[in-house]
Amino acid sequence: MANILVLDDVLDAAILIKRILQKKGHQVFTFTEEEEALNYLRSNTIDLAILDIKLKKMSGVEVLEELKKIAPTIRAIMLTGYPTLETARESLKLGAGEYCVKPIDKEELEEKVANVLSA
Repeated sequence: MANILVLDDVLDAAILIKRILQKKGHQVFTFTEEEEALNYLRSNTIDLAILDIKLKKMSGVEVLEELKKIAPTIRAIMLTGYPTLETARESLKLGAGEYCVKPIDKEELEEKVANVLSA
């Protein structure tokens, strides 16, 4: 299955995503700090990044921009509890394949992950 990086400033949210996706057979690596996630990507192969838009130091969109510099082919799904058309457009423009709204719906997350990975 896929190697998935999850970056969310709320550890419980990252762990919830990890549990859902591990049951589907994925390897999931969770982070709450932007720099740690970026450093991990520099030395590991990741198929998909799931990024919260609201983080501690950077926005998820800024992290996505950095991820694309490190690994141009990485796929991404953005998460937000505060959906706006602007962040959705910006995320998709930078190459995010999907957009999920919190609270996370298990079936929706599984479906979107499957769609992005098969694209």
